[in-house]
Amino acid sequence: MSGPLRLLPGTGDTAQEHAARRRFPAGWPDNTTDGHAGHAGPHTPDSLPTLAPRPLRRRRPSWAEDPFDELAERLADVCGAAVHPDEIAAVLESDGLTQEQITGRYGRRDLFEVAEELYERVPRRFPDPEPPPDPWRTSPWRCVLRGAVFGLPGLAYVLGAGLLASGTGAIAGLAASALVAWAWNQGLAHRAYVRLASGGRRAAARSLRVGAPVGALGAMAAGLLLSGPGTMAAFAAGQALYLAAGTVLLVLGRERDLLLALAPTVAGAASLLLWDPGPLAVTALLLVTVAAAVLLAAREIVRSGRTESTAGPGNGPPVAASLPYALFGLAAGALTLMAASAYGPAVVVLTLSMGVAEWLLYRYRSLGLAALRHSTTPRGFQLRAGRALLLCLAGYLAVLAAPTLIRGVSPGPLLALGAVLWTALLLQAFGTAWPPAAICLAAALGAALGPAAVRPLVCGCAAAALVLISYALLGRATAHR
Repeated sequence: MSGPLRLLPGTGDTAQEHAARRRFPAGWPDNTTDGHAGHAGPHTPDSLPTLAPRPLRRRRPSWAEDPFDELAERLADVCGAAVHPDEIAAVLESDGLTQEQITGRYGRRDLFEVAEELYERVPRRFPDPEPPPDPWRTSPWRCVLRGAVFGLPGLAYVLGAGLLASGTGAIAGLAASALVAWAWNQGLAHRAYVRLASGGRRAAARSLRVGAPVGALGAMAAGLLLSGPGTMAAFAAGQALYLAAGTVLLVLGRERDLLLALAPTVAGAASLLLWDPGPLAVTALLLVTVAAAVLLAAREIVRSGRTESTAGPGNGPPVAASLPYALFGLAAGALTLMAASAYGPAVVVLTLSMGVAEWLLYRYRSLGLAALRHSTTPRGFQLRAGRALLLCLAGYLAVLAAPTLIRGVSPGPLLALGAVLWTALLLQAFGTAWPPAAICLAAALGAALGPAAVRPLVCGCAAAALVLISYALLGRATAHR
C-alpha cells in the first residue's frame, strides 16, 4: 500500500490477538481458558484464548468514505481531459499504482477496470490551453522615455531664440531643412528597422551608416539654399545633424544616450528661468548637444557593425518600399509646422504626447490578440477590434485635450491633428503605408492652399477617413498575424 491503512471500528486487532496469531499460525489447534468460545481441547495454564476466524474482506459500511472517490477527485483534471480510458490507465501506471492497491484498497480487478470507471464517472472537460505570452506588452516607462526624447529637442528653439534671425527667408530655410530631415529620416528609419528585423544590428547599422549622413547633407543644403549664409543656416545645419544622429540612436535602441546628449540643452533652457546665459554660452550648449549626439551615434554604428549578421542573400527591401513612409514624414511635418504657426505652444503638447501615442499603439496590438482569442466569428472579432480602436484613440485624444483645457485653449484643431497622426501611425504599424501617406499629403496640401480657418476641418476629414480605413482593414483577423 502507498500509505497506512485506515482501520474501521471493530476490525482492529488488539495486542493480544496479534501476539496470538504470531504464536499460533493458522491450522494449529485453538484452546480457551473458560470454554465460552472455541472448541474442546486440553486446557493448560499456558494456553491462550481461541481466536475466531477473521474474514478476508468485509462489506464497507454505508457511512465509510470510498477511496475510489478520493482517487477520482485527485485525477479530475486528467480524467476530464482524457479522450480514452487508456490515457487514464497510462497516468495511473506512471503514478505507481500497484495491483495490490487496485484489489485491496479500491476493490477492482485490474488497472483497466479502474481507468474505465474513472472515465465514466468524471465528466468530460477540455480546458483551453494557456495563452502564450503577449509579444506586444511593453514597459510604459520606456515609452515615456522615448516621448521625452521626442519632445525635449524643442527646448533648443527656446534656448536659441536669441540667435535666430527674423525674416520670412530665414524662417523658410529652417522649416525647409526640418521638412527634408523629417521626410528622409522617416524613410531611413523604416528601412533600418526592416534590416534590423531581418539581418540584425549589423545590417541596420550598414543602412544607417550611409543614409544618415546623406539625409543630414540634404537638410543642410535646403536650409542654406533658402536662408543663405549666416546664423540661421548654421542653426539649420545643427538641427539636421541632430535629427540624423537621433534617428540612428532611436533605431538602435539607445534612447538613454540621446537623453544624455540633450542634457546640456535642457540645463540651458532651465537656466533661462533664473538668468540669461548669453549668446556664447547658448551657442556652446547647443554645439555640445549636437556634437554629443553625433559622436554617440557614430560609436553605436561602429559597435553594431562588429556584431554578427543574420542577413540572408540580397540587399534588403527595395528603396521604393520606404517611399510612403518618407512621404508621410513630409506631410506630418508640414501639418505640425502649420499648426505651430497658428496655435503656438499648444503644439508642444502634441510633441510631448508621442510617448503615450507609442504605448497606445502597443496596447492596441495587445488588445487585438486578446480579441482573436475570445472571438468565435469574424463579425465578433471585427466588433472587438473596432472597440479597441476607439478606446485607444479616445485615450490618446484625452491626453491631448487635458492640457489645452487647463490653459483655456480650444482643443478641436489639436485633437483633429492628433487623430490624423495616431491613426496613420497605427496603419503603418500594420504594414499599410500608402493610404495614410496619401491622405496625410492631401490634408497637408489642403491646409497649405486653403485659408487657416479650414485647416481643422481638413484634418477632421482626414482623421475620419483614416479611422474608417483602420476599422475596415484591422477588423480582419488576418491583419493581426
